[in-house]
Amino acid sequence: MPDIAIIGARDAVIGFKAVGVAVYPAETPAEARPLIHQLCQERSTGGVAVLFVTEELYQASAETINTYKDNPLPAIIPIPGSQGSVGIGMAIIRANMEKAIGADILFGERR
Repeated sequence: MPDIAIIGARDAVIGFKAVGVAVYPAETPAEARPLIHQLCQERSTGGVAVLFVTEELYQASAETINTYKDNPLPAIIPIPGSQGSVGIGMAIIRANMEKAIGADILFGERR
């Protein structure tokens, strides 16, 4: 199994194939959830190290993704889809920074 994979709408993810990323097209959360489970299996049995998921599917599959949230691998990272960003990725970075150091040093009061 590849080290890096991406799940999302075909038009948003197909370009990643050119740079060697394993592409898994999924148009709906019902299609994405089994792929997330499959790709997040134990690294010793071939799971991926980094899994990119388009923001729309990331948000709709939050319960599934939270199952793997505390595992060191894979890193599950939301990326903008073909319609652009909805801000989920930046919100996760902000929350992780606040949890790690106790303050929002990246954005302060700006939102």
